[in-house]
Amino acid sequence: MSDHARIELDDQAYEGRMIEGSEGERAVDISSLRNETGAVTYDPGYANTGSVQSSITYIDGDNGILRHRGYAIEDLAKHSDFVETSYLLIYGELPTQAQVTNFRESITKHTLLREDMRPFFDAFPPEAHPMAILSAGTLALSTFYQNHYDPSNPDDVEISTYRLMAKLPTVAAFAYKRSIGQPYIYPRNDLKFAANFLHMMFAVPSEPYEIDPDLARALTELLILHADHEQNCSTSAVRLIGSSQVNLFAAVSGGINALWGPLHGGANQQVVEMLAGIQEAEGDTKEFIRRAKDKDDPFRLMGFGHRVYKNYDPRARIIKDTADRVISKLAGNDPLFEIAQELEETVLSDDYFIERKLYPNVDFYSGLIYRAMNLPLNMYPVLFALGRLPGWIAQWREMSQDPDRRIGRPRQIYTGPTARNYVPIENR
Repeated sequence: MSDHARIELDDQAYEGRMIEGSEGERAVDISSLRNETGAVTYDPGYANTGSVQSSITYIDGDNGILRHRGYAIEDLAKHSDFVETSYLLIYGELPTQAQVTNFRESITKHTLLREDMRPFFDAFPPEAHPMAILSAGTLALSTFYQNHYDPSNPDDVEISTYRLMAKLPTVAAFAYKRSIGQPYIYPRNDLKFAANFLHMMFAVPSEPYEIDPDLARALTELLILHADHEQNCSTSAVRLIGSSQVNLFAAVSGGINALWGPLHGGANQQVVEMLAGIQEAEGDTKEFIRRAKDKDDPFRLMGFGHRVYKNYDPRARIIKDTADRVISKLAGNDPLFEIAQELEETVLSDDYFIERKLYPNVDFYSGLIYRAMNLPLNMYPVLFALGRLPGWIAQWREMSQDPDRRIGRPRQIYTGPTARNYVPIENR
């Protein structure tokens, strides 16, 4: 196997060294291609471009494999909790009992927001999208810690990590309470991560709120399943923004905005809306399957297929069981869940979808769980953001320590007008 790849352009030849990852992935190093040949590669959406070498997350889309730091997502979802998984992503190893206890305590003592921030939430209209508040709130947090967010200072990076992990759930819960006109509920340091978030979301001052342990566990699983997913849109945004050496708060705020898009963090909302539309059409899944196969029909089956996975998304298998458990307990029976199961059964046995490798992804069932929890549609991407937070932090930290780091600066192929003479305004 050659350790170089040869690219021939007219009468020029470029030899790029081959790079091989720990799982056998291969890449051609083209970092000096433009300097040597004057040419660049063209790759819309960067689908075939490796911009980093990372040791955080491994995905084998053909075989439906997802691992964090070498550990299978199935094992983490079954045996771990979100804080432990976050530690694994950020620091590279599963923590000892002493390490996870210290990490948990370091997060817990920072869950409160400064009282100065309360007017911040009141300034938004009640109908403000919670993702806008979450992004703005993340950036606003940085203004309170301007002497402690230097990206080149390891101590500042560490305290910023704790503060983001601790305070973003509080910001998210406050955004929700603002939207429904209820009083803000302060965090409780005696509760674990997911339980504390449920308390801030659903408790009211007028009566005690009992946290359902099954619901807390289901939320924990959802957060773990969303914790990191390699170089997706929002993670790439965090890395690209962070490459300018901006602080961690600003980079994460940008990641939240990228995640807000309907093609990324908003996909599970589209699934629920699609299922509701099928229900309104008397649950005729066969008609919608027919429409999905019609290339002239704009209808698309949401929650099937994935940019990376060409097999069953391993997160979808886990989340389907969670959805069954949560919906059975909270709703007893959900017609949308029944429609989803019928759709999945049909698609997995239909040659049209099998040939196109359109399998259920993590978004197909996650929205149904949030729906059973009585969360409004606009909170779905917020839960996604809270889950993805440790992945963003881990990726930003890895990027900051990369000896090959350069400020992100993609090239382009210019297709506009060639040189033109300026025409004075009176002659136009």
